[in-house]
Parts: sequence; C-alpha cells; structure tokens
Amino acid sequence: MASASGGEKQPAHGATVRTWLSRVFELNPPGLNWPRAVMFLDVALVPLVVFWAIGYEQYLLSALFGLLFAGLADPGGGYGHRASHIAAFALIGAGLTALGFGIGADAWGWLVLAAFAVTLAGGLAVTFGVRRFVVALLLNLWFIVALALAFSLHHHTRIASYTWAQVLAWAGGSALWIAVTFAGWLVRGREDRPQPVTELPGDTARQKLTRPLIMFAVIRALAVAGSVALAFGLDLPHGYWMPVAAMVAMKPSLQQSTLVAAQRLAGALLGAAAAALLLLIPADEHGLRLFAIELGLEVVALVLLMHGAAIRFWNYALYCGAIAAGVLILVDLPQPSNYGAEGYRVLWTLCGVGIGVLVMLLAGLLARRTAKAPPQQAAKPA
Repeated sequence: MASASGGEKQPAHGATVRTWLSRVFELNPPGLNWPRAVMFLDVALVPLVVFWAIGYEQYLLSALFGLLFAGLADPGGGYGHRASHIAAFALIGAGLTALGFGIGADAWGWLVLAAFAVTLAGGLAVTFGVRRFVVALLLNLWFIVALALAFSLHHHTRIASYTWAQVLAWAGGSALWIAVTFAGWLVRGREDRPQPVTELPGDTARQKLTRPLIMFAVIRALAVAGSVALAFGLDLPHGYWMPVAAMVAMKPSLQQSTLVAAQRLAGALLGAAAAALLLLIPADEHGLRLFAIELGLEVVALVLLMHGAAIRFWNYALYCGAIAAGVLILVDLPQPSNYGAEGYRVLWTLCGVGIGVLVMLLAGLLARRTAKAPPQQAAKPA
C-alpha cells in the first residue's frame, strides 16, 4: 500500500515540474520579429567590419551597445525629435562609458560607490515617466558591462584599451543609429515614424516618488553595489560575471512575478553555460588559429544578439539566454580559457542571478505590504 501511494505521488511531482517548465519556456508566436533582428544584424555588421579592418576589436562591444541601446531608446516621431533624444542619450552614455573605463582599474571601493550611485539614479528616474525609467536602466546595464569589460581588459597584457577610444566607439555606435534613422526618414518621404521597438513603454507622464519606489531603487542599488564589492573586493576569478548576471536577473519594475524571476534565472544560466562552452574553443590555441577563432566567436556573439532582438517577446527566458551569452562572450573573449575558468564563470553567474532573484522577492514583499497599507492608514484617523 505504501509503495503504491508513493508511486502515485511521483508522477504528480513530475507533472508539476513539467508544467512549470512549460510555462517558463512557453512560446508566443506573434512575438517573433525576424525583420527587426535582420535590421539589427545589417547595421551591427558595420562596426564589426570597421574594427576588423583597423584591428581594434577591443572597442567592438562599446560600439555594439551604443548602437543597440540607441535603437531601443529611439522614441519615434519626427526626425528632429528622435535625433535630439538619441543624441542626449548618447551623451549620457558617453559620460558613463568614460566613468566605467576610467575607474575600471582603480581600487574596488570606487567601483562599488559608482555602481551604487548609477543604479540608484537609474531607479529614481521613474519620476520622469516609465519610458525614461527604461532608458535609464539601459544606461545602468551598460555601465555595469563597461566596468566588467574595463576590468577584463586591464588584466590582459596583450591588449591595450584607452578610455577615450571606448567613449568614441560608444558615440560612434549611437551616431550610426542616428544616421540609419535619417536615411529611413528620407526614404519614407520624411514622415513621422513610431518607435522602433513598439513593445517598450512610451509613457512619459511624471510620477510621484513614493516611499516604496524609493525603497525599491535603494534595494536594487545596494544589491548591485554588493555584487560589485564581492566580485572586485575579493578579487574573485572572473568575478565580474556576478554583477552582470545580477543586473540581467533583476526585473526593471516594482511589480514582480515568480514566472518572470524563473525566466530570468533560466535565461541567465543558459546564457552563461553557452558562453562558457564557446569560450573553451580558443583554449590552448595560439597565433593565426587563435586569431581566426576569436573573429569567429565575435560573429557568433553578434548572431546571438540578433536572435535576442528577434525573440524578445517570443520567449523571455530564451531572450535572456541569448543576450547573456552574446555579452559574456564579448566581455571575456580576450581572456584565456580553461575548465577551471568556466566553472568560476558559471558559479559567479549563479550567485549573481541569486542576488537578483532575492531582490525581486524583497520587492514583491514590499509591493504586497504597500498594497495593504492604504486601508490601515485610512483606519488610523478614525
């Protein structure tokens, strides 16, 4: 009897796991957008070929992020309106690029302080509207990636990286998007256009900074600063994967959901595992063969980012995996790889994702507590 009852419980548990996994990886066919992905790939090939031609691939990631994030920050509308907003976005991003690469080799305390300040400012940007909040989070993510890339390049004796050149690469990527929008504006008869990524919020109505929103911004900033402190303060091998994973894992809103948390966790781990395996390819290679493999992996990273642009609203977990893999490959490509390094990369990714999920859970508790607060406050005067 006991064995029979135990046999009945096992399928139920397995069915629960399968149901949960099916929800995490559930596909939304209308969300697949290959034209957007092909457009991104076509434009991103320009900086790739340029840096291949001049032999400075260490600046490719800055140019790609400048291009990609400028496209995401494009508000649509008239060309003058679009160009001015993208230019302002590019200018702020250039400043953060200069800060990130300027302090990337400094004492870890400065990195923690800068990460906290930038993340806190990005969280408080919600007061200027949801649209500007999302744009601020893009800049926040790029700053964390810039810190990681600067730290990685600083410890690579074979490759020289200059802060001014990284800033120029970021600005060049953003300017390339402005040029593309200008060409499209002329081809389409100088008519107004909607924002390229219509799924992103366009609301610019100002919001009041309530106590829960401020607390959420502070919690996020502390989480990112804490992950930076652990990674750089303890000098962990490949520890910068931790703050990058933490930023990717944190949902940019106060309203959290367990499903989205699971999708971010699954995507970040899939991306880290894929990047780790691909970075094993150039292990123990030298000379011309190593050079060819590195160029090939840059193309792979670009294709992964292209797939991320296509599947953003198709499946969120797969999107997170594609973006994480592409970014981590480009960040760590200059570093020699071995099985121990890959173990560290996956371990710190898991820790970073854990930090991000913990922050989302705390934010969810804060949201539920706030939802119950108005009736209590209303009862006090009576």
